[in-house]
Amino acid sequence: MEIVCLDLEGVLVPEIWIAFAEETGIPELKRTTRDEPDYDKLMKYRLNILKEHNLGLKEIQETISKIDPLPGAKEFLDKLREMTQVIIISDTFSQFAGPLMKKLGYPTIFCNSLVVADNGEITDFKMRCEKSKYTTVKALQSIGYDTIASGDS
Repeated sequence: MEIVCLDLEGVLVPEIWIAFAEETGIPELKRTTRDEPDYDKLMKYRLNILKEHNLGLKEIQETISKIDPLPGAKEFLDKLREMTQVIIISDTFSQFAGPLMKKLGYPTIFCNSLVVADNGEITDFKMRCEKSKYTTVKALQSIGYDTIASGDS
């Protein structure tokens, strides 16, 4: 049996942080894992910038609500799911992914979560597991799946 594992941002939808950087006019938020492969370091950098500018989850979610899937992404996913099982494995956060999953027809997604204070400030993040994309693909292989994985970086 086979399963397809896809990345989300840059593959099915535009990069959330880039869209937010453009919306807020804060170019430093355009950094992605292509620029800083150490995700922990990248997220701490982003959280510091959010704190400096007094921006929180609400502002990011407002930007996300305006993001549409890349052209053909939903149709591609629908067709792919007719042929095989699909899991989206993303470094994004459940608080970001919800509206995008609705626009993509609610595919299965494995992602991380944010720690958010009562005032909406994002204070930390929790990774689902270490090296989540690699670890998830290896786990699927260990239970007998032939995996096909695709992403943008």
